[in-house]
Amino acid sequence: MLRGKLQIDRIVGNNVILTFDPESLLEYVLFGKGLGFSCKEQQHIDAEDPRIEKRYRLDDKNQARQYHLLLEELDPEVVQISEQIIAELQKRRGVPVDPKVYFALPSHIQFAVYRLRNGMDITNPFLYETKMCYPEDYEIASRAAEIISDKFDVRIPEDEIGFLTFHIHSASGSVSAGQLVKMTELMNAVVERIEQWRGKPFSRDSADYARLITHLRYALERITRHKTVANPFVHEIRDQYPKEYQFALELAKLIEAELDLQVQPDEAGFLAMHLYRLAQLADK
Repeated sequence: MLRGKLQIDRIVGNNVILTFDPESLLEYVLFGKGLGFSCKEQQHIDAEDPRIEKRYRLDDKNQARQYHLLLEELDPEVVQISEQIIAELQKRRGVPVDPKVYFALPSHIQFAVYRLRNGMDITNPFLYETKMCYPEDYEIASRAAEIISDKFDVRIPEDEIGFLTFHIHSASGSVSAGQLVKMTELMNAVVERIEQWRGKPFSRDSADYARLITHLRYALERITRHKTVANPFVHEIRDQYPKEYQFALELAKLIEAELDLQVQPDEAGFLAMHLYRLAQLADK
């Protein structure tokens, strides 16, 4: 356990401070409600201070250098707005956030504001799927967009709200915003393959598309978290719907190649059930 006094190197925001251990010279990012505000006049803080809610150790020099560079580039007003958004998120969710969001979110907001002020387009090819898969996070992101818009006098387009949704979702989970983008991109690739297989595109407003996207979202989350759900009918599905099951295995290989993870036959069986239903509907 970390003990003794930590030297305060920088007040990042009202809730975040950067410190280091004078003996080991290891750097620690400390998080706690009002921690930065209450430590402004201090030079040291006790490592066991009860105000500290989370500690994040910067284990190597390269990682520490990246954080220092990020802190140098961040606008204090962006940090302040980010903390306001994170506070609202915690209030809505009632659970702690991943400490990395204190750096990832302001970095994203600052770049987005820069692009919008300079007339650069923000295009989100995953907007529809994002709204469908993460409706609660999208609602919180919409509120965040209002806060950013009011503060920096820029109009936040819906495409950008979609990207903010990734950060909101990753703040309270183990999946980073980058991983969410990758999974959404993979989900779109799977849908395109299914559309080619069935010979017609999906209507993005249809219930069938909503069911498929919902299934794919939870399937990919299970796969990335190494969770398995038993499918007691997998053998019957394989025997009764061989065409759909074979195509499900092809889609499983696509997912495996992109994620570098194994897809269990049970998951392929569930996917084959969806494919069979879609094939039946396409024939009507």
